[in-house]
Amino acid sequence: MIRKKNICWLSMLLVFTLIAGMAFPAAGVSAAAGSKKQKVLVAYFSATGTTKGAAKKIKKASGGTLYRIKAAEPYTSADLGYDNDDCRANREQRDENARPEIKGKVKNIRKYDLIFVGYPIWWGKEPKIIRTFLESYNLEGKIIVPFCTSGGSGISGSIKGVKESAKGAKVVKGKDLTDLSYKSVEKWVQSK
Repeated sequence: MIRKKNICWLSMLLVFTLIAGMAFPAAGVSAAAGSKKQKVLVAYFSATGTTKGAAKKIKKASGGTLYRIKAAEPYTSADLGYDNDDCRANREQRDENARPEIKGKVKNIRKYDLIFVGYPIWWGKEPKIIRTFLESYNLEGKIIVPFCTSGGSGISGSIKGVKESAKGAKVVKGKDLTDLSYKSVEKWVQSK
């Protein structure tokens, strides 16, 4: 009889502990990217496909929604001919007011808390279409995480433009994901 009471009490204690654990999660548990606490958007612009590969790794690691930023007038290989001073990409990068038009829009951007924004580096900076994208939305209270692919310049030269264009958002330290393995990207994403 005493043994049955002890088992009954232990069972009730176990049930109570499980219920309390669900209702009051442990202190210090972060809302890492991909957790149910944060809605994640992975928005990227990729003219040649390299940045798309990095964005897919982030989407997989975060469980977020993937969104491709598309130019209303797609870039051709001639537009990206950096050895031609007068190619479209070079003209846009020289013009601080250039804002290439975007095709489409993110539906209900308000529902996202954390937005990864990816792009190739063009002449040490983000392509101007990234500024168009960021300036098209009310990003008040959002966390923006820049990421890039680069032939050598890295991400540092693009952060100022991202911060200026993402008004009201908190822009956190970004990362160059060129040639990073999925495991490395996953570790970085989970730190956000």
